[in-house]
Amino acid sequence: MKVLVSIKRVVDYNVKVRVKSDNSDIDLSSVKMSLNPFCEIAIEEAVRLRENGVASEVIVVSVGTKAVQEQLRTALALGADRAIQIDTEEGLESLNVAKLLAKLVEREQPGLVLLGKQSIDADNNQTGQMLAALTGRPQATFASVVKMEAGRALVTREIDGGLQTLALELPAIVTTDLRLNEPRYAKLPDIMKAKKKPLEVVQPSDLGVELKQHVRQLQVESPDVRQAGITVDSVDALIDKLKNEAQVI
Repeated sequence: MKVLVSIKRVVDYNVKVRVKSDNSDIDLSSVKMSLNPFCEIAIEEAVRLRENGVASEVIVVSVGTKAVQEQLRTALALGADRAIQIDTEEGLESLNVAKLLAKLVEREQPGLVLLGKQSIDADNNQTGQMLAALTGRPQATFASVVKMEAGRALVTREIDGGLQTLALELPAIVTTDLRLNEPRYAKLPDIMKAKKKPLEVVQPSDLGVELKQHVRQLQVESPDVRQAGITVDSVDALIDKLKNEAQVI
């Protein structure tokens, strides 16, 4: 069984994001870029499935310019077998990415597609669901446990009321949550081996997809700076401030 993992290049989570002076977009000049943390979890789960003899091959794919090859090589160092870059400079809207992935799924025919539940930049949490709709495959989101049993994927997911376990007939789409696993670190020998692993570059036109703009970004603003809190001497003083200043009671 092939496992296809979709990954995304994002601003490193340790970096403080800055907005351009004209509020047109995020300032990415000299900013460290990394693999989306949720995507790392998806890669780790796919590699574990292969190590346990469930999967025969792990393929990683990313949509973007040549710069995403850095993250693809990282994924190869973490244990993926081969990589595919869908080369485009167009805006990475969720629907466009889902359409490209759907065509790649049609070509590769993986038994399981793993995606991070969301990226830490846009936080849309849309691509996995859109991909499932476009491919007609069953889906499970926010996976905290994934087990393979008799040609099915048993996926435990967190919901408001507790935990829910779904049995998905393969092939299926699964998006990963933080509690699914702890990603490994790439070792130096694996990093060196990753440089020789195959990395294919395809164009959207090769997949028969015409990218269209569905969302237009108007403006980007930094969030308001939080004001410092205060301490009060008594419960009565707290109630007074909540009632007369905050006006929440």
